[in-house]
Amino acid sequence: MRKIRKPKSLIPKAPIVEIEHPIVEPQSVETVFLSTDLAVNEAELRREFENCSDVVLRSITCTDSNGRAIHMLVVYVDGLVDSKQLDENVLEPLLLRQLPTKDLTPALWIRDFLSEHTLPIAQTDVLTEISQIVDSVLRGAAVILVDGDRAALAAALPGWERRGIEEPPSEPVIRGPREGFIETLRTNTAMIRRRIRSPRLKMIHMTIGDLTKTDVCVAYIEGIAQKTVVEEVKSRLQRIQIDAVIESAFLEEFIEDQPRSPFPQLQNTERPDIVCANLLEGKVAIFTDGTPFVLLAPAIFWGALNANEDYYQRTYMASFLRILRISFMMISLLFPSLYVSMTTFQQEMIPTSLLLSIAAAREATPFPAVIEALIMELIFEALREAGVRMPKQIGQAMSIVGALVIGQAAVEAGIISAPMVIVVSITGIASFTFPRYNVGVSIRLLRFPMLLLAGLFGIYGMAIGLFIIIVHLVALRSFGVPYFTPVGPTQFSSLKDVFVRVPRWAMQRRQDGTTGENSLRIPSGQSPGPNRGNGPPRKRLSRRRQGAT
Repeated sequence: MRKIRKPKSLIPKAPIVEIEHPIVEPQSVETVFLSTDLAVNEAELRREFENCSDVVLRSITCTDSNGRAIHMLVVYVDGLVDSKQLDENVLEPLLLRQLPTKDLTPALWIRDFLSEHTLPIAQTDVLTEISQIVDSVLRGAAVILVDGDRAALAAALPGWERRGIEEPPSEPVIRGPREGFIETLRTNTAMIRRRIRSPRLKMIHMTIGDLTKTDVCVAYIEGIAQKTVVEEVKSRLQRIQIDAVIESAFLEEFIEDQPRSPFPQLQNTERPDIVCANLLEGKVAIFTDGTPFVLLAPAIFWGALNANEDYYQRTYMASFLRILRISFMMISLLFPSLYVSMTTFQQEMIPTSLLLSIAAAREATPFPAVIEALIMELIFEALREAGVRMPKQIGQAMSIVGALVIGQAAVEAGIISAPMVIVVSITGIASFTFPRYNVGVSIRLLRFPMLLLAGLFGIYGMAIGLFIIIVHLVALRSFGVPYFTPVGPTQFSSLKDVFVRVPRWAMQRRQDGTTGENSLRIPSGQSPGPNRGNGPPRKRLSRRRQGAT
């Protein structure tokens, strides 16, 4: 048979080009091991720490039990190491005592000597590379190098200043824990470990940033969190190539699903109780060293309208507040647009007496309603931003007084109508009811395009804008989880904790969208009642016995 040859492709193959990620300060990948000559090691370290005035390289000499002199070099960063512990637990034992002679390398028997007399063994580590020494020194350790040994001893003696644990000013509560995270990673993870005392709470450590080498910790509860979500979080974090990570927002911009969406796809908080509650619901927490804000993934839209205080008070009050927040969210988004559309296009929707009152107030106003609304909204946002940036003692007072003075002056001058001032004021109050600040900012931003649509097309423009927002929310994903769940897609079993909060004993299962294998939260049959105590059921007295008593 005649073989048929496949025709060659007319499209030339593109050459394979290797794309190199730019790094601000490239570092040598060659591993430099320690030498037995202390002078060579000191010269290498001085080259690494050139022009670093805060790095101290101190040479010391001590003797062993045979009278032999042992030359050492101590390297640490002034300010990162506790100088008192360094003097009492490292330098004084080495200088004032005779070191015993053992059949070990100097670094090992010096480590044994320090651990037996002063330092716990958990605070020491043996290093063999220059890069390991540099990293340990910059993390707050004092490194001891011994002449004639290829290994160095690192003693962890952190001594930098730390902020005390206090209530977060951005998330105050009336009832509930008043602890807040601080800027130290291990202190924050310890707060979580103290509350969830289970080995199923997993914490995975990683380092991100070529220059800052920021410590990042991923926490989740095994069996409750979905394995796919955990692996996706770790995968996205490991793909990040950046020179510095100063705050958790640096990571958030790299790992969110839709970076062009106005809605945040990760929740952030400063409260340990909120992190514990979300971990118990199957979410993943991302801790970043140097910031008190912890990221929670995946994020859900309805979770942003739930305050942690909802779970610390009675169910009726919590449900009322949730309905109030959802109502004021709609007011914050739609009230200015509704006023503009009704006064401009759909006047027949306004009662006659109210319409005459609005028309009389707007008679001397030179601008159309949409321009009025935009001017007042921009002034209100400027006052809010000025109040945040100014000192706390005068910022809040300046915002309130500024809004009153400017509003009154604008009405008296005939630039702005009085009903518009009332509408913008109610809208501003409604925007403060969001428990999560980042979601409130998204609603505030969307208010401006909704105003423009209402000014151009009236109530139909509002309908178009609202339809686009809802479609976007339904299509949005956070680490593969629908952002609008459990409303879209609808999960009736999870609606017990969305618009209202049913009693704790009625929420038997966790939310389906974010939970892994273990979805059971509370076993059934725990509804409280007079006959559900540990003792025998209380018998009702007969009327005759009641009269006798």
